[in-house]
Amino acid sequence: MKETLEYLYGGGKLSRTDAEEILLKIGKNSFTEIEISSFLTVFLMRRIEPTELAGFRDALLRLCLPVDLSGFDTIDVCGTGGDGKNTFNISTISSFVLAGAGIKVSKHGNFGVSSPVGSSNILEYFGYRFSNDSTKARNEIESAGITYLHAPLFHPAMKYVAPVRKALRTKTFFNMLGPMINPAFPKYQLVGVYSTEVQSLYDQVYRQSDQQYMILHSLDGYDEISLTGDVKVVTFAREEMVNAATFRFDRVQQKDLNGGETTDDAAAIFMNILNNEAALHQKNVVLANSAAAIRCINPGKDWEECLDMARESLESGKALQSFNRLISMQS
Repeated sequence: MKETLEYLYGGGKLSRTDAEEILLKIGKNSFTEIEISSFLTVFLMRRIEPTELAGFRDALLRLCLPVDLSGFDTIDVCGTGGDGKNTFNISTISSFVLAGAGIKVSKHGNFGVSSPVGSSNILEYFGYRFSNDSTKARNEIESAGITYLHAPLFHPAMKYVAPVRKALRTKTFFNMLGPMINPAFPKYQLVGVYSTEVQSLYDQVYRQSDQQYMILHSLDGYDEISLTGDVKVVTFAREEMVNAATFRFDRVQQKDLNGGETTDDAAAIFMNILNNEAALHQKNVVLANSAAAIRCINPGKDWEECLDMARESLESGKALQSFNRLISMQS
């Protein structure tokens, strides 16, 4: 590590291979916490390069406990967090809308970062049993159209970094890696990010992968389609701007997306939406993000077609059926 730190302190940049190698060593507990802290601090002082992020991603995917979902072309729908907006669980609800539309979902997530209630909080609340058993995941995909992968169970190497991240009390490049290291290796990825800088970085990394991807960033700071303003959408093939008018929705206010302060609050919103009993602005935000995921998989479809598919899943009760089936399988 000493030589690497000296090289980085001198302004050096890591190749993809070198970045992978150093993070593999960190994940195998080859360094002290002080050394790890010094390494992370480098990337708090300067921008991380796409080759470096790609190498770090490669390492964490090599170190993860993989989930065998071969035969299913799944999608993951998630955000980086870190936008500080405390929205309700938009990507998690959207995942069930997708499952209700017949799309296979391998959702990767964790406890809350930028909000009190993350995807793991909400699913644990409803009785979902976290596991890293591939057989359980396959059964859930086959029966409910969705499985949930609680990140800490699949990335044991992260335990060597966790104390350092906690002590630093600031975002590190590990915050950016979370959405990129799904252990099921999904074919499709819809990811929301908290800045245009991170969006560009993700785009450069995903272009080097085999995944079909869509990266979202609301220009007013959200890591999803918020319907509060313009959203930049980036895929391998195109860049475009969308907003509420794209979906023929009214623009919403930030307060309309608040997820509450407790898991009970978040759970009430969650079920209201799946029961198609939520406030219109809440429902519309879920439909817009679900439509984006559908378009990620089917880039030839226009926004209206994708929105119609999402709406049918939610309003017919198929999304709710998928959720109920998944929870019923946890006994």
